[in-house]
Amino acid sequence: MRLRILSIFALLAIMVFGAPASAQTPAPQSTGLEVATFAGGCFWCMEAPFDKLDGVFTVYSGYMGGTTEKPTYSQVTRGHTGHAEVVQVTYDPAKVTYQKLLDTYWVNIDPVDKNGQFCDRGSSYRPEIFVHSPEQRAVAQASKAALDASKKLPWPVVVPVTDASAFTRAEEYHQKYYKKNASHYARYRAGCGRDTRLEALWGKDATAKTQ
Repeated sequence: MRLRILSIFALLAIMVFGAPASAQTPAPQSTGLEVATFAGGCFWCMEAPFDKLDGVFTVYSGYMGGTTEKPTYSQVTRGHTGHAEVVQVTYDPAKVTYQKLLDTYWVNIDPVDKNGQFCDRGSSYRPEIFVHSPEQRAVAQASKAALDASKKLPWPVVVPVTDASAFTRAEEYHQKYYKKNASHYARYRAGCGRDTRLEALWGKDATAKTQ
């Protein structure tokens, strides 16, 4: 998260950090900020790439796409709720475009695997783009089509583009896990084979800043 001078941004940050971990986080209003939501397997691994982008205000791990109200981590990972692990990104579209977020998303996932990501299997780890507006849907679908047309990947892209639903923030210990528990995170990421697979799909240059 980047520090901002404007008091309204500081107030928004205080409000969000003060909310319970399971609270639904609303889209920002009257700030010029927008929200994007992506599922790409383990949400620990999806926070860091977006955190590094200039123009990104917050990145929170959470759950979306299921039917259970305010699900917990254990419920989601057991596959009982229909939710996917997601990251919800609040960003300034004047500084970073939705297309840039999509470009970052693609090179941090395996777009040809619909049944999980890397060593994490099951529907809660599925890849999915959750869109918050018709404009986001159009850009996401065009980006997906362009990726397919490029023939960069060995098989067709299987990532669905879905209307966003209620977002539930994950428990606080999951937030910024890659910073709070850096050693364990590094071991998990390596053991899961994430970077090996990403480099095989996208090349070393494209994945140099994924961690």
